[in-house]
Amino acid sequence: MKKKFDETSLNVSIIQQSFSDDLADNRKRIDLAIEQAANQGAQLILLSELHNTPYFCQTENVDNFDLAETIPGESTAHFSALAKKHQAVIVTSIFEKRAAGLYHNTAVVIEADGSIAGSYRKMHIPDDPGFYEKFYFTPGDQGFMPISTSLGNLGILICWDQWFPEAARLMALAGADLLLYPTAIGWNPSDDGAEKTRQKDAWVTVQRGHAIANGLPVIVANRHGHEQDPSLVTEGIDFWGNSFICGAQGEMLAQSQQSDSILTAKIDLSRTETTRRIWPFLRDRRTDAYYDIIRQYID
Repeated sequence: MKKKFDETSLNVSIIQQSFSDDLADNRKRIDLAIEQAANQGAQLILLSELHNTPYFCQTENVDNFDLAETIPGESTAHFSALAKKHQAVIVTSIFEKRAAGLYHNTAVVIEADGSIAGSYRKMHIPDDPGFYEKFYFTPGDQGFMPISTSLGNLGILICWDQWFPEAARLMALAGADLLLYPTAIGWNPSDDGAEKTRQKDAWVTVQRGHAIANGLPVIVANRHGHEQDPSLVTEGIDFWGNSFICGAQGEMLAQSQQSDSILTAKIDLSRTETTRRIWPFLRDRRTDAYYDIIRQYID
């Protein structure tokens, strides 16, 4: 068990960027942003989902499996060196090759001393036009367990997981101090403005709801920018950015727009205790009446 962070405030930074086929440039810009965030006092740095590459799940292409890597591997070694250099905990996102033919969408938490604190494999895997993740990723098998670090217990969830209140609740019940969501979500360019607004607002609202329902800060890192569909079948995806940090009552502490940005906020960790005293949702849960929650649907 890692030593629990013994202060009440935590400086958190999100790296929001666009990504291209130039993997070396992606890495260079991430490294520079991490350095800038650390120079601004960041103790915890969250990167967006699958940040090493373009969002390759727009098509089903077996050649994309060549992008996967092992854990430990080249990426974990790289970000471990950066974490140690900057004395910051870094949450990175990796296309994990676990074994031949077995791949995961995995977040890896790197401790400030450069060691690997733990990992989380994405549990909910989407399969929608432009988001063909079931072709690439096996659902996670580690459950919803926070990763213990020197800064506290990090409840890591990934993108599609963010729509499911059960995932956030289970992380909270297991002792998470924060909920973190590395994300890659965007619009279909053909959607009209009203639909785009509804989708983005729903995305922000549901995650602020997880903060409120569990009395926990929520940190969300999305990518931004247009990424073309390599098959040219669709118009591609406009990733909408809007990464944000909110507090234990869902209050917005910081939010980006649609540009490369380093988003930073100071989180008051003591507010979880204060908030849960006035809104004792965990106390009033009716666990004796929730047995149907394990059913797919109540016919």
